[in-house]
Amino acid sequence: MPDKIIRMRRFEGEASLRPVMLAIAGDSASGKTTLTGGLVDGLGSDRCVAICVDDYHKFDREERKDQPFTPLHPDCNYIDIMEQHLQLLALGRPILKPVYDHSTGSLTRPEYVEPKEFVIVEGLHPLSTKLTRACFDVTVFLDPPEDIRRDWKVKRDTAKRGYTPEQVCADLEAREPESESFIRPQRRHADIVVRFAPITSRNDSADIPLSAELMLRPTIQHPPLNRLLSDDNKTMHLEIVRDRDGTPTDSLHVHGHASAEEAGQLEKAIWAELNEEGGPPPRIGEIEPGERSEPLALTQLILLYHLLQARE
Repeated sequence: MPDKIIRMRRFEGEASLRPVMLAIAGDSASGKTTLTGGLVDGLGSDRCVAICVDDYHKFDREERKDQPFTPLHPDCNYIDIMEQHLQLLALGRPILKPVYDHSTGSLTRPEYVEPKEFVIVEGLHPLSTKLTRACFDVTVFLDPPEDIRRDWKVKRDTAKRGYTPEQVCADLEAREPESESFIRPQRRHADIVVRFAPITSRNDSADIPLSAELMLRPTIQHPPLNRLLSDDNKTMHLEIVRDRDGTPTDSLHVHGHASAEEAGQLEKAIWAELNEEGGPPPRIGEIEPGERSEPLALTQLILLYHLLQARE
């Protein structure tokens, strides 16, 4: 037995450098996949792998019809297996991850996942337990207004998941109590809370991207935005606000009407703080092919800053 323990400890000592772990939590259709996709593109698939913890559903779509809860309830998910897999990834170990096919609602063949330099974990429950939260270097919660999120969900689920608008609306109503109980409480555990929404004081046209508000909590070290933002920049500003619990928190506002030139200046200034060659990744901020949002680009760039700083 002592020899076996020594061999195990030697193996632990030779394990590869652990990856930097980022969690992106939020309710269904809150923008997690769009945000994650830009980060993977920015870092490169050779350096970054993304997984969705919604793959840990216990039941397929047909089986869920007979269950007393929705996928938002922990009892509808293998939370314990998710905890084990996140710990393994955080230690640099591979996992055999389950796969849930959202387009068909079926559970399919498991996927072998090896962690890379960066691991991005998105989904409904990545911040739901103490064990999962302990696996991450940076944590994010997406908090769009409910009317916007519901509109996003109707558009996505009817276009990509085979639902009718009436079915999506009925599903939203059924999920609301569990969203309130199990998803929104994860917000308080995030280092950064991101909210994409229009500016209420403006009557922007529909082609203007949503503005972004980033609550930068003092749980991690953020980029030095107070000295990077110029005084004459009217479309981006940093201020101190009160969080929901009354705690003073820095809040970065990036207006949807920010010009590419103004946003680009800040993007270059943030990138200059990093020990990385070249400039900001060109594809960040892409909502759809050919459609770019400067608030999204700056949000992704700040997250890239944290990932790269954590690696340093």
